[in-house]
Amino acid sequence: MKVFRDFSLQSTFMGVLIAFVGFASSFAVVLQGLKAVGATEEQAATALMVLSISMGLSAVVLSLYTKIPISVAWSTPGAALLATSGAVPGGFSVAVGAFVLCAGLFILSGLWKPLGRAVNLIPAPLANAMLAGILLGLCLAPVRAISVDPIPAMIIAVAWIIGGRINRLFAVPSALLALVLIMSYTLEISQESSELLLDNVVAPFTFVTPVFTLSGFIGIALPLFIVTMASQNVPGIAILRAHDYEPKTGMLFSATGIFSACSAFFGGHAVNLAAITAAMCANEGSSPLC
Repeated sequence: MKVFRDFSLQSTFMGVLIAFVGFASSFAVVLQGLKAVGATEEQAATALMVLSISMGLSAVVLSLYTKIPISVAWSTPGAALLATSGAVPGGFSVAVGAFVLCAGLFILSGLWKPLGRAVNLIPAPLANAMLAGILLGLCLAPVRAISVDPIPAMIIAVAWIIGGRINRLFAVPSALLALVLIMSYTLEISQESSELLLDNVVAPFTFVTPVFTLSGFIGIALPLFIVTMASQNVPGIAILRAHDYEPKTGMLFSATGIFSACSAFFGGHAVNLAAITAAMCANEGSSPLC
């Protein structure tokens, strides 16, 4: 197959870096968002695992099918939205019902052109303002961390700055590496905890029965759909077009909706076309063949 002949060390390295950046840069936000809407530790772990599988599998399937470097990510803005929305009446089952409805809206936006056009008409400043309001609290979290525990927080912040100065793609991995080193030297892990960690390398697949309510649709599904479409899917398409690709917008929206629906029944909130990692996949540095 031609796809295997096109592999190179450069593209392999870029693929691993994209996967690391896509996961490490925002998994904490996803976990925080899921717990905020009522997920237990086990449900949140299952959702994180299923979302990771969904975004990886969908990226592979869509890239092979379209012959375009499609990158798929979980909805980080959506997770930030969940983190600020708080628990919903009815618990996590209602939130999962909202996730399913949101996935249905993704599919519908791909199949029904008027809805897709309506999303494209959302003013960019309004979408950016909505996203900024959601992310402001998370952006201020490092400052609050420095005020609570100065030394570890400062070390992580300095690692982030130095990594970013070398290459902006190294900022998050550098901060994560600093965090791991700090934890390895400061945390005492008992033998019992180590055995428990090894026993839970793979999270159990915990199915969540969705409950559909009007409040869940208005409070979670609709805002999640809007912020994901406006700040992830639409920019993702724009980035591909900026790199001279012609993606089939409707098909991609519906496909990510299908994968989102599969994830939703295990607690995953949404997967979508990536924006930042899409640029990494599509630019000339991703492969010597570009």
